[in-house]
Amino acid sequence: MSGDGAGGGDGLHLHFDPQGGVAGDMFVAALLHARPDLIDRVLADVAAVLPEAAGRAELSTVQKGGIDSRGFRLVRGPAEPRRGHETTYLGMRETIEGAALSPGTARHASAILHRIAEAESAIHAMPIERVHFHEIADWDALMDVTAAGSLAAALEGASYSLAPLPLGGGQVKTAHGLLAVPAPATLRILEGFDWVDDGIGGERVTPTGAAILAHVLDGPPEARRPPGRLLATGYGAGTRDLPGIANVLRVTLTESRAADPDYAADDRVLVLVCDVDDMTGEEIAVAADHLRRVEGVLDVTTLALSGKKGRPATRFELLARPEARARCTEAVFAQTSTIGLRWGEMARVVLHRRMDADAGGRPVKVVARPGGRHSAKVESDALADLPTLAERRRAARSD
Repeated sequence: MSGDGAGGGDGLHLHFDPQGGVAGDMFVAALLHARPDLIDRVLADVAAVLPEAAGRAELSTVQKGGIDSRGFRLVRGPAEPRRGHETTYLGMRETIEGAALSPGTARHASAILHRIAEAESAIHAMPIERVHFHEIADWDALMDVTAAGSLAAALEGASYSLAPLPLGGGQVKTAHGLLAVPAPATLRILEGFDWVDDGIGGERVTPTGAAILAHVLDGPPEARRPPGRLLATGYGAGTRDLPGIANVLRVTLTESRAADPDYAADDRVLVLVCDVDDMTGEEIAVAADHLRRVEGVLDVTTLALSGKKGRPATRFELLARPEARARCTEAVFAQTSTIGLRWGEMARVVLHRRMDADAGGRPVKVVARPGGRHSAKVESDALADLPTLAERRRAARSD
């Protein structure tokens, strides 16, 4: 398996079980345990982004709950903590993009950092350019983001799934005082993800861990893994000892069956359809907006029809995750006037896609197309503030 960042993850599926939780160092350690062939690449990238006085990355063997695991930490040097501009989003991004890194590492690491900055920007109601990191500003967080970016680049083309995340509980100390767990940034980044309360408190998912997961998963994940041949398992150790369970993040690597390098693995989706002929245009628009916000819904479309007795009618068609059928059914009957609903599961094939950011920090969807081509387009919502159609079209092209 190639690890050069040029489709090194094609045909691979990575499934994460966050039994202990997820932090940046746990993600890196788990993957390096499963893929030791990537250790040299990751350590070289970390060394390129950290000044010598900051210290060096160390991958160690540890036992967590009797499980042979790996720990990833910074062995600190004499450098002072980061201050001023270098602790801002722009400063940290400049550091990453100015380093001599392996192909793809800077792009992925910057995209991870951008997710954290977006969350902080929304929480504190400030422009993203003014975001100042506190908890993730030190050298070890820069190390984790860079190492995760290196792994994401080396495994580009892989697919991912994730079991429900541990909720944790209590409070965490921040620069803004004590905040409830999960931290606001973590919740913002992981909107739409599944959580479970296992009764064990503390911060179980960190903002850096959340941003890494959101980046590689590219949105709320599928909890089920596809069939395939198991290739490797890795365990990333957390720093705390948790009562009754091993504080580890487990990753399993499988080789997808009948993998086609041009396409993502086959997927199954739920299709729900209903027709109405007694709703106004305003009511239809509002109903469609509500249905799009239902957890598990992937898309909602409306079509104009000619119904019984030549009446104008509208068809609602929902595309959703199969496990969301009960929620979708309830929502359709609550939001529309229909008295009947048709549904079924369909197979689909989707192209590999990932989220990136352009030079201005706007989110860009990059799609891998057959024959090794890629297309990229800035997300429409990020262009809404531009005053004219011509400007929006010009900005939408991301080459």
